[in-house]
Amino acid sequence: MSGGKRAGLREKRGFRPMLLVLAFGITLCVVAWGYLVYAAIDFGSAARHDGDDAAWGYLGVAAVGAVACLFLGFMLVARFSRAIGFTTAPDPKPKRDPSVPKGGKRAAR
Repeated sequence: MSGGKRAGLREKRGFRPMLLVLAFGITLCVVAWGYLVYAAIDFGSAARHDGDDAAWGYLGVAAVGAVACLFLGFMLVARFSRAIGFTTAPDPKPKRDPSVPKGGKRAAR
């Protein structure tokens, strides 16, 4: 029996500027989302109480912007988690066997 360790070589972890960029982007998206939600609430109250017609349009723009910021933030979180190793890429789909008819058993009848 050998008395050695079977561990592989360790990967050197250094400063990765891409992680800093992703973290800054996530922070920016969350701050923008919070501001747009606050603005949408303010525009909605102005539209209901003051009867300001332009406030309804601003409310819609702020709501769509908030949804876009939240979506972008979630996409950046997914990329960040993949970059630091929390998640991995999905396994590739296996290639289809050309000898099997396309469509399964029902199509073969």
